[in-house]
Amino acid sequence: MKFQKVYTLQEIANIIGCEYVGDTDFPVTGMNEIHVVESGDIVFVDHPKYYEKALNSAATIVLINKNVACPDGKALLISEDPFRDFNKLTNYFKPFQVSNVSIATSAYIGEGTVIQPNTFVGNHVVIGKNCLIHSNVSIYDYTVIGDNVIIHAGTILGADAFYYKKRTEGYDQLLSGGRVVIKDNVGIGALCTIDKGVTGDTTIGEGTKIDNQVHVGHDTVIGKKCLIASQTGIAGCVIIEDEVTIWGQVGTTSGITIGAKAVILGQTGVTKSVEGGKSYFGTPIEESREKLKQLANIKKIPEILNKLK
Repeated sequence: MKFQKVYTLQEIANIIGCEYVGDTDFPVTGMNEIHVVESGDIVFVDHPKYYEKALNSAATIVLINKNVACPDGKALLISEDPFRDFNKLTNYFKPFQVSNVSIATSAYIGEGTVIQPNTFVGNHVVIGKNCLIHSNVSIYDYTVIGDNVIIHAGTILGADAFYYKKRTEGYDQLLSGGRVVIKDNVGIGALCTIDKGVTGDTTIGEGTKIDNQVHVGHDTVIGKKCLIASQTGIAGCVIIEDEVTIWGQVGTTSGITIGAKAVILGQTGVTKSVEGGKSYFGTPIEESREKLKQLANIKKIPEILNKLK
């Protein structure tokens, strides 16, 4: 998430009420999760296991719960609860906006786009030309949709990330201030759910086609001309490169990459990153030919046991 202007380190510290290490006028231009941070961004860390990763990341401002040595060229925000204070910043820069109309007045809808009844279009949404949005679709604030996109009934774009911190009193949600970005010529089936990024974008690439009842988690990036079949669940922060085919009832873990032109056969559990240009099957995932050989060999076990007897 990039801010609309450059803030100083002191201004950010005042917003969340914390101490800081660094020059008072140190520039702050945004806030992001660690996998997408850039110079000028704030990243938060609240566990010693990840201190080094955060301090050595591209982020130049680290929101941390310990006064550690500050790396050269960076600044620290010292907080007793970085998770809570990251939420404060999200709420300050991207607060929830109430809407009491079906199509927000701040939304932009391109020429030739058709929006069927009972669809909700939120604040600051941008929809391109010649799109067809069927009934009962919910398009949350700041979603961006390109040209020639078809979205079928009941689909939801921009729900919150599934991201929680466990506390003694229950689970504390990390607020989502990111977006969903749908590129040109995308087709999305009925009853799909695509979560917005925590601070960045969840992106569906140009020409990709998504079947009914598919879930896409926060900050996932899907490439161009992919095919994703029904009842697939894609976790957060996944990268799916161009022209990947994913068949029905596939599930993935978070933070992995599926290489370009890979084919993931139905009911596979994608438990790790996989190379492109190959076919995969099973849980844990393996190349499909090898996995099918293993299954054929398993069928021979009763025969082998009988021979041993």
